[in-house]
Amino acid sequence: MKKSVWIVSAVLTLASGICLADSPDQKVVPQNVQSAATQAPAMQVAKEDISKMKTFVIYQDKGYFKNHYAPSGWMGDAGDLKVDLGCMTAPHSGQTCIKITYTAAMSKNAGWAGMYWQQPVNNWGDNKKGGYKLTGMKKLTFWAKGAVGGEVVSEFKMGGISGEFGDSDSKSLGPVTLTKEWKQYTIDLANADLSNIIGGFCWSASKDDNPQGFIIYLDDIQYEQ
Repeated sequence: MKKSVWIVSAVLTLASGICLADSPDQKVVPQNVQSAATQAPAMQVAKEDISKMKTFVIYQDKGYFKNHYAPSGWMGDAGDLKVDLGCMTAPHSGQTCIKITYTAAMSKNAGWAGMYWQQPVNNWGDNKKGGYKLTGMKKLTFWAKGAVGGEVVSEFKMGGISGEFGDSDSKSLGPVTLTKEWKQYTIDLANADLSNIIGGFCWSASKDDNPQGFIIYLDDIQYEQ
């Protein structure tokens, strides 16, 4: 399905770049993030009413005005990650996709790395006004592929962030071995409590599974009725 042409009327500009979180109590600002601010989900209103929406988009294209959540929750060996939110190399649809490079260099000796898409930026459950009420959504779908095939993602996930105002539930899928062709994946949300979701999407991978690291691609990430 081709995406419609749209015009972005507002672009989120941050003077010093977006602050990315390595863990709930330690925030870092990696120098290897390309165009993170153009995701602009921080402009969305928390607790947005989605009752009449058939889909709730996390990522469709770089800068797309209906994108939600911010790719801000970096974990583990955060310095091993490089993310391009506007990769134009054969996206699944539209103009761009997300390209993630994981070097497995163990920059913090964790042996793994991952990242959350959060609402708002860097929300680890300490923001009372964060999150979205996604009640009624039946599944989380996304498209993924590897640069060469055989890349192992330990887990794809939604929810799971704790804290005083953390996620109301969590569902996951994995481990997943990617192919070099686009494939759609689904996380079933049946019976999930989606009353407050601050961690809209997450992935993690380990050095043990990917000794040389990897390059993977993500596109068309969304919740569906």
